[in-house]
Amino acid sequence: MLGAIVFTYGMLMSFVLQGASRNARLKRPNPPMLQYVGYVLCGLSTGLSGMLLLMAFTAKAPFPLV
Repeated sequence: MLGAIVFTYGMLMSFVLQGASRNARLKRPNPPMLQYVGYVLCGLSTGLSGMLLLMAFTAKAPFPLV
């Protein structure tokens, strides 16, 4: 199940980045749906990386790290 989620996330992210870069190259504004999906994916990336960082600092290691 995780593989399908990661695949879908990767496809959406590549579509959004490709569309945004093409619009920037042609000097056109981004469609609202593309911008909203980009914001959602950016928020998911930031939230997940923050949770993983918090988990890395608070998880108990099997051996002392310090």
